[in-house]
Amino acid sequence: MTPAARQPLLLLSSLTWTLAGCGPQPDLVLYVALDMDHSQALIQEFERESGLNVLAEYDTEASKTVGLVRRLIEESKGHARCDVFWNNEVAQTVRLAQRGLLQVYDSPSAADIPEQFRDPDRRWTGFAARARCLIVNTDLVPDPSVISGMWDLLDPQWAGKVGMAAPLTGTTLTHAAALYDEIGEQQAERYLRTIAEGSRTDDPPVNVCQSNSRTRQLVESGQLAWAWTDTDDYNVAREKGFPVAIVYPDQEPAEGADSPLGTLLIPNTVSIQRDAPHLENAQRFIDWVLSREVEARLASGSSAQIPVREGVPRPDHVRSDFAIMQVSYNSIGMQIENRHAHFKELFVRN
Repeated sequence: MTPAARQPLLLLSSLTWTLAGCGPQPDLVLYVALDMDHSQALIQEFERESGLNVLAEYDTEASKTVGLVRRLIEESKGHARCDVFWNNEVAQTVRLAQRGLLQVYDSPSAADIPEQFRDPDRRWTGFAARARCLIVNTDLVPDPSVISGMWDLLDPQWAGKVGMAAPLTGTTLTHAAALYDEIGEQQAERYLRTIAEGSRTDDPPVNVCQSNSRTRQLVESGQLAWAWTDTDDYNVAREKGFPVAIVYPDQEPAEGADSPLGTLLIPNTVSIQRDAPHLENAQRFIDWVLSREVEARLASGSSAQIPVREGVPRPDHVRSDFAIMQVSYNSIGMQIENRHAHFKELFVRN
């Protein structure tokens, strides 16, 4: 069967595949949280190069990352299906590692990836990051430099004109959890509680949306002046020609601080599941996807992923020359389950 003929398998659920009882058995099963638009062509390329029959299953935008993680946890109690989890963030991957659901693999392709983006025990590896950024409609804000960082979201002059995704899934959840480590419990709680309580009023100062793509759409259309999103969403708007600019937040030290808070980088991560049915093929895919060539492809594509290694070719608009928030991804991941429960209490109306 040719790769083109196998393509529909990428969209099948596990139930459909099991009940069908026909067609070739997969040589490798991937669970993929990175948007299909950004990952599917690469996976198909790996299929062609390797000759393996790959079954890739994707998450939905609404349950981004969290849905696949729940599925992996449930499947760990019985018959394992998944070989490799390609996550579009890191905290939930750490959560799986802490539960003992990932196995050690020190890929030779990861030798030049900085330690900040690698699990000390080599259960996961990060690559191709996104930055948490502010997308600005330049028709409404001709000088985006008037916006400097996270606290501007609560400035009364922007009331009703700004937005963020609810911190319940994906990168927004990871970002919110990171704030507690980086600015402290009291300040982080004040920031998020102010946004959550305001969202329950008739005229919310900060529009709390379902996803980062929705905040992008509201800024594109001029319904919001600016909002939190990720660099991949910003790049979608940029490529479509919308009047948008990007602000990398918190580049200057706050009053009394010695250094800036910086902009949070959230890498993709890949990991092999504890009971992976196709271990050798899983390792083969990990080696391939962690190559400098694949990281360069993700940088030059529409997702504009930021290489975590120096010297990987990238377009001029894929920047990394900004102050980066210095975080412990392991620390964030160890807290993520409890943080998620707390954020759900804050942001989900009964």
